[in-house]
Amino acid sequence: MTKDEAANKVQSRRYFEEVWNRGDFVVAGELLARDYVDHDSSYPPGPEGVRAEMSMYRSAFPDLRFTVEDVIAEGDRVATRVSAIGTHQGDLPGIPATGKRVTISGIVIFRFENGKATEAWMSYNFLSLYRQLGVIP
Repeated sequence: MTKDEAANKVQSRRYFEEVWNRGDFVVAGELLARDYVDHDSSYPPGPEGVRAEMSMYRSAFPDLRFTVEDVIAEGDRVATRVSAIGTHQGDLPGIPATGKRVTISGIVIFRFENGKATEAWMSYNFLSLYRQLGVIP
């Protein structure tokens, strides 16, 4: 493993542990390029888009907590497998709060340049989430 691959793995882990779990948005500016693009999100690019998305999910799941399960790096890409748990205490778009405790798993692939994430592709098991919330059978 190269020095850059090891450093990028650390950055990916920090994204979940510090930005999402602790709500430390200052760290997002350290980890994400100004023109960062999440290819699987409707939020604007850059750290501000992540802030908006994070705000929506943390409002719906105030106790949201990610666990990093695996981090694999090759070249400028880092694949991170995560699980998350939280209680649905606020509205998601179109889904009123249910009070249900849910878990979800996902994989995020980041592309890094100069130590910052510039792109991401995310895949979460939202079908399982919607079933746990009782939105679909």
